[in-house]
Amino acid sequence: MLKKPQNKTVGSLRRGRFPAWIAFVAFRYVRKKDGRSTASPVLPVLGIAVGVLALTVIIAVMNGFQLGFIETILEVSSYHIRIDSFPAGRLDALERIRQVEGVSAVMPFREVKGLLKRSVEGRAGRPILIVMRALPVNALSLDAGMASKIEIEQGSFNLSGENTLMLGAEAAARLAARTGDRLEFISIANMLPAVNALTDGEPDDSGPDFVIAGVFNTGFYEYDAGWAFVNIDAAAKYADPAYFTVGIKLKNRWNLDEPLERVNGIIAEAGLSGGSNIRVSTWRDYNKAFFGALRTEKLMMFALVGLIFIVVALNIFQGQRRIVLEKKDEIGLLRSVGASELDIRCVFLFNGIMLGLAGAIAGMIPALLIATHIKQFFALIETLVNFILNVLSFITGADGGYFSVFSPAVFYIKEIPSRIIPREAALIFLFGFLSAAVAAWAASKKIASIKPAEVMQYE
Repeated sequence: MLKKPQNKTVGSLRRGRFPAWIAFVAFRYVRKKDGRSTASPVLPVLGIAVGVLALTVIIAVMNGFQLGFIETILEVSSYHIRIDSFPAGRLDALERIRQVEGVSAVMPFREVKGLLKRSVEGRAGRPILIVMRALPVNALSLDAGMASKIEIEQGSFNLSGENTLMLGAEAAARLAARTGDRLEFISIANMLPAVNALTDGEPDDSGPDFVIAGVFNTGFYEYDAGWAFVNIDAAAKYADPAYFTVGIKLKNRWNLDEPLERVNGIIAEAGLSGGSNIRVSTWRDYNKAFFGALRTEKLMMFALVGLIFIVVALNIFQGQRRIVLEKKDEIGLLRSVGASELDIRCVFLFNGIMLGLAGAIAGMIPALLIATHIKQFFALIETLVNFILNVLSFITGADGGYFSVFSPAVFYIKEIPSRIIPREAALIFLFGFLSAAVAAWAASKKIASIKPAEVMQYE
């Protein structure tokens, strides 16, 4: 008895977890160009590459600026945990806090505000508003994080004398002062009777003289223009000497719960919490509005630059729809030999994945190179632009000027920071290739309307 021959092609299309022919056909559609095809893979790949490149570099530079500001604020000013109105006589509790696991530094300080002015040849200069942070003499050795953020431009960080003062670079420029100059400080506390009564002092409009021991720069304009550091004992005459503020640094600022619980426990065990004005706050509470604004800014930048991926996805969607119509006969042939609708859709999905991966890789590699060499990249741009300006200046005879991407006259920065966060780079990469895959899958829905019998009767 003769056996009915089996269609091996149909069997091969239906067997297997992931038939190899799907990848083969998808690669053929990407590679092969014929007279009828109008969908080119070059533009989608180029669009994804440009989107990944632009978003990665922009976010890296934004991270550099934002994290630089955040770390300067936390290291110099607000600390990770702050204890307000801490009794100056309870140094035993302070030592216990230093022993808490996860704590890297504990800094007692006082803070007063007032006017600082410099007299030149017997004439009083124009005063400026200053925040005077009073620290221990060994402040930099107590807090390595703070020491890393303070750059000494003149003199040295010396708070050994009660009348020595460290002044911000911008404040020194506004006062036309330098190391060795004497400054006069008028405390706002001395002008307020209520505060003056706490300090058991008399109002003194003239105030003591301070000698500038050094000029510092943090890279944060607010501190450089309106801050000064003095000896902690020098501020006791302007505020209640029985209390000071304690700043606590953590080894990991994101791990707040356990150290905060231990600090609150020590305060309670020392009997400082009941009936006292003592208050414990964290960096998230103290800088909530500022950090929230930075987070919103980054999200908006993600959304705006991410519009590139939407445009590219629409381009891929239209391109895949054209391919579906142009390959209608081939799709009908595949359906007739046993390929299911899902198989055909997987062909176009695989096509989109290849385009997305090619574009994401092509954009991510140069993006990482640029982000890790951002100084050289902007220096190259400035060199090219200035060369063009010089050529135009030579031709026209006009002064071409000098171009700078981040001019010091406009931006308060010395260098362009850049910081790549791995999870954000991975997210951008996924956005790049998934936008192509989703667009290709959506475009392949058109396949459901193709009937194999209708196609084959005209072939």
